[in-house]
Formats: sequence, structure tokens, C-alpha cells
Amino acid sequence: MTKRIRNACLSILSASLLSFGGLAFAQDAPIDADTMKEATESVESEVRSETDKATAERRQKILQEAVDALAKTKEALTALEEERIDDALDALAVTTGKLELIVARDPELALAPTDVAIITHDLYGTPEAIKTAIKGAEKALDDGQVQRARRILDGLGSEMIISVSNLPLATYPKAIKAITPLIDDGKIDEAKNSLQAALNTLVVTDHIVPLPALRAEALLERTEELAEKSDRSDEENEELSNKLAAARDQVKMAELLGYGEKTDYKRLYAQLDDIDKKTRDGKSGKGIFDKLKNSMANLWS
Repeated sequence: MTKRIRNACLSILSASLLSFGGLAFAQDAPIDADTMKEATESVESEVRSETDKATAERRQKILQEAVDALAKTKEALTALEEERIDDALDALAVTTGKLELIVARDPELALAPTDVAIITHDLYGTPEAIKTAIKGAEKALDDGQVQRARRILDGLGSEMIISVSNLPLATYPKAIKAITPLIDDGKIDEAKNSLQAALNTLVVTDHIVPLPALRAEALLERTEELAEKSDRSDEENEELSNKLAAARDQVKMAELLGYGEKTDYKRLYAQLDDIDKKTRDGKSGKGIFDKLKNSMANLWS
């Protein structure tokens, strides 16, 4: 699980928790997702713990020089708008120095990260509920109801969207250096427009982390501990069976929502079946999850 969550966040801009009741427009009655919600909530602490670790790791990747350069660019634009020409020139000089430092340290760097944010769309439900929603969207398209289909499809996502804002080092430094001569020539409006244009060239890269994948892995980590135990109680056997079933549901949700290639899931289901067989009737063993974990890592990395 850690491998994918390491791509996570610096700050949470917004979170949207969607239940399948929110997809009620795909059918006449709200969908009851209490059973799956309870299973997934049991591993939310693990998911949150890994996300917190990733937050600290990602924060270290932000280039302070790039942050400062961006801030000084905005400061220069404000100074020009307020006709503080000397202050604008000073800010641009600092910006140029910061950018030169970044390039000198890593000439091959194409994008200098300045900010990282995460938007979470979280969906609790069942594979059957997702199938119903997909059929509703397909029917709406068949009937020519494009907007109705779009509203249904908008709800069919369960993911963290990690957005990284970057300064494009191939163009941004040149754009900044070209502004000072404009100011010196008294072309203030042109200089302001050029500064705004430079700010508009920030590159935002999005990384998608499917939440059903994270939950499936967390559930399987819990299950693996039980599977290795040779003297499980009846209650522990039931817990193992339930967590395996919940993990399978999360994998199915990931498949239905289109995360990863559909052909790759056949191997996952076969390996889940194998684990179920090897742990049935109180049986135990070590290493029986290794192939499955490798398959999941390859699918969602």
C-alpha cells in the first residue's frame, strides 16, 4: 500500500464523501451501502496513517526556491499595478536569481514543484450499485440524455487526485528575464501582460490514486496476519473470511470504476480464490499473499 500512497498530498483542498445514495438518479431508490461502509471503515486508520507519511515526504519535494520565485513574480505584478516600478524590478531580480539557482543545481529538471494539493472523491457502496449506475448512464446515452449520463458518471469515481503545481523551467526563466527590458523602456502595460502570461504557464500534473485499491490492500494486510495464525478461533476464522470478501469487493469496485486494465483483474481474482482455498477450514500458511501483493502493486503502481 505504501508505494502508491507515497504519491499523496501536502494539503487537502476539498473532500467529497459520496454515498451511493447520491447516485439515486441512476435508479428509483437510494442504494444501501451500510455493509460495505462498515468493512472499509475498519481500515481507514491504516489508510490515513500512510497518507500522513506521504504528506511529510511530499512536502520535502517542494523546491523552496521555486516557491519564492513564484511569490516574487506575483509581488512584481502587484508592484507594477500600483506603479511601484523600483519594487517591481527588485522582485524580478530576486525571481531571476532563484530560478538560476534551481537550474544550476539540476540542469535536467523540467518542472520545479511549487505546491501540492489533494482533492478526494470518496464513494461508499457495492459492486452491484456501481453496475446499476453504469447501466443507468448507458441507458441515458442511448436515449440521448447526455447531461443525465454525465451527472451519473460524475459520481463514478473513488480516488485521490494529487495535483502538483510546477514552474516550467524551459520557458518560465526566459519569460521573466524578458520583462525587465520592457519596464526599462516604459512599456508597463506590456510588462504586466507578460508577467500575467508567465504566471498562466504554470503546469499542473494530476496523479490518480484509486481508493478501492488502498482499501483492498489494507484489508489484505489485516487478513494476512490472520492467515498466518495456526490456532485461529472460530471468530477469527469468520473475520478472515469477511475481510477476504471485503477485499474482493474493493477489487471489483476498482475494476468497475476503470482503474487499471480489465484483463489484469483475472489474475487477481484467481489469486484471491487460491488464498480462500488455502485458509478455509482453519488452514494457515506464510507467504500465500506474496503473489497477490505483487499483482496488485503492478496493477496500481
